[in-house]
Formats: sequence, C-alpha cells, structure tokens
Amino acid sequence: MRIPSLLIGLTFLAACTQVDVPTEQQASSRSNVTASSTSSVQTSAPTAQMYPFNVSAYQLTEFARGLEVPWSMMFTDENRMVFTERPGRLRVIEDGVLQPKPLAEFPEVSTRSEEGLMGLATLGGYDHHSLYVCLAYETSSGMQTKVVRYRDAGDTLADETIILDTIPAAQFHAGCRLRFGPDGMLYITTGDATDGKIAQNLQSLGGKILRLEPDGSIPADNPFPGSPVWSYGHRNPQGLDWHAESGFLVATEHGPSGFDGAGGGDEVNRIVKGGNYGWPVVSHGKHQDGMLDPLRVYTPAEAPASGMFYRGDAFPELQGSYLFGALRGEGIWRLAFDASGKVLLEEKWDLGLGRIREITEGPDGSLYFSTSNVDGRGSRRPGDDKIFRLTKETNEAEET
Repeated sequence: MRIPSLLIGLTFLAACTQVDVPTEQQASSRSNVTASSTSSVQTSAPTAQMYPFNVSAYQLTEFARGLEVPWSMMFTDENRMVFTERPGRLRVIEDGVLQPKPLAEFPEVSTRSEEGLMGLATLGGYDHHSLYVCLAYETSSGMQTKVVRYRDAGDTLADETIILDTIPAAQFHAGCRLRFGPDGMLYITTGDATDGKIAQNLQSLGGKILRLEPDGSIPADNPFPGSPVWSYGHRNPQGLDWHAESGFLVATEHGPSGFDGAGGGDEVNRIVKGGNYGWPVVSHGKHQDGMLDPLRVYTPAEAPASGMFYRGDAFPELQGSYLFGALRGEGIWRLAFDASGKVLLEEKWDLGLGRIREITEGPDGSLYFSTSNVDGRGSRRPGDDKIFRLTKETNEAEET
C-alpha cells in the first residue's frame, strides 16, 4: 500500500540558519528557535544540505501494521529488522513480513505509562549476534530500568547478561535510548524519573547520558572517574547519534510538561564530555554560567522521541541531516548540519500520520519510522500502530 502524496504536507521552518556550536568550555548557541518561528538567513554559499527536502516526491509505504507502541528498531542484516514494543515484546520483520511470534517477551516489564521495553542496540553493525535492550521493571523500592545483553540465536534470545541495573525510573521520564558510538562504547540516555534534582546529582544515574564499555565496565577516559556518567542535567533525553564526518554527538530531550515547569522547552543539544545541560536549574533556553545552552528549543512542545543522522546514499540531500520523530508535534523534524556542527537548515515534515516516535535508516538508505497512536495520548487510526518506509523511488517514476 502506497500512501498518497496528498496526505503528506511539508512545513518549512527556519531555513538556512547559521548557529555557533559548543566547545567543552562554552555554550553551544546564543539563539533559540520555537516551532512557530521562521527565518531565512544564509551566510555562506549554498550546499546540498541547505535545500528543503520534498518528501512528497518519494514513495511512502506501509512496512508493518497492527503494532503496539514500537519504541526502537534497527536492522540486523539487509533483510531483517528487529524492534521493541513497549509492552514487552521484541519483534522481527523478515524479508518484509512481520513474524507472528516475538523473538522474545519480557513479562517483568512495567507498563504503567511511558516506561516499558524501550531502547535496542547492537554492537558491530549487522553483526546481529549481540543485542542490547533497556527495560523498566518494578522492585520493592520502586521502579528501575536495566540494560541487558543477549545473544541473538535467530529465533530466540540466549545468554542473558545484565550490563547495568538500578537506574532510577518512574512511569514518566524513564529514558531510555541505547546507541553504540563511533568509539565502540555503549551510550544510554536516562530520564530524571520525575525527580528533577537527581539530574544534577553525579551520584545518581538518573537524568544523564551514560557511557560504558560493551561489557558494562566503566571506560577509563570517562569524565568522572569510576562513574558511567558522560553528561548530566538532562530531563528525559530519547534521541542520540553522531555526525558521520566530524563525530560530534547530538541528543534530543523532552522539556517540561506543566507539573515540573512551563510547557514546551524541548531541546536539541550538542553533547560534550562532562557537560551540564542545566535541568532542572534552567530550561526554555535560559542561560546560566557553567551550563550548556541547547542548539534548538521548541515551544510549544514537539515531544522529540528519537534522533539519527542520515548517512545513506538514497537521499544525498539528507546527508549530514539529523532527523527526529515528534510525538506531540506529529511529524519528523530535520536539522541539516555541516561538518563543523552549524545548523544550515531546519524544517518539519507534516506527514498526516499522527504521532511519530522512532526513525532509523535501512541498509539501502531508505528511511523507516514508527507511529505511536495507541499509546494513550494519540488518536488511533486504522491499522495503528505502524512502521512506514520512505524509499528513493519517486512518485512520478511509479506513475508513468
């Protein structure tokens, strides 16, 4: 089934905006951009990344349907996708067909609200023998999350190894994105578990981005000796990826939602070793010495739920672009970066499909993204939740 291009509307925001980027000593940006603002400032010769991307010119199709809050997804080889469903299932799509039996189920998972079976990662690209998952579960002292490694045996998981446990969690702000960096280390985003003060406490694992060796040991070059903490002062980061050329790390983060501050204030941050990103001391782009300013701030809230740099060849105009799904904003945002970390262009793709959570790149450079309309906060559409695929084939070529 191909989604008609008439369903796909584009909203172009803040095209060709140049901003400064952070060092480990100073803040990254002096300007904040809201979801309703527009600008057109070009200060250098145009590059491919500066041009808006006409998503409606390409083929958007359903890849899977009838899912329940698909949270994280990735390819283990050219024909096999694995993905988590938040209620506690690890699912497989093989040769384009959703397998009816989960690869694994996690009955211990807590599913009160935003938490559950969340992040998913593998070490070594398409070497799919080692899978890492992050899940929330209840204990006698409260909810926690843990990161667990398994061996992918093809039709089941084996050799369970706990990599990190006792991460603070709650039914809100539980994190938990997993990603291996270009340095071969495992990075883990954690939420503040609705207790903002722990984000500034270096003795707590909550409200942080953590960095570990693949076996769970602490790297010797982490900024705080003996600690997995890589950066802190985060509220609930859920997107994480590295620029392919320059290797700088960018993360998305959910801003306050009323009970802990004025709504909005969602952030895109350039993450540096040992950086303090301010929560709960500052938000909504306010500055305080010793804390790093965001690259972008979104008010009203967009609810950024993911984040990836596009590296493929299928869409050359997207290379160097950071893409993230918006839950409340119901679309996909694109920030085009150059190799120095400057934002060249910012735009939003309004797809008409509801809440967008995860987005990932396929082996052939196609883009895959998931809806999250059955999570209790969206409007269910027929067949939801779904995974969609955007391919390089043009609608014009298909119709002729």
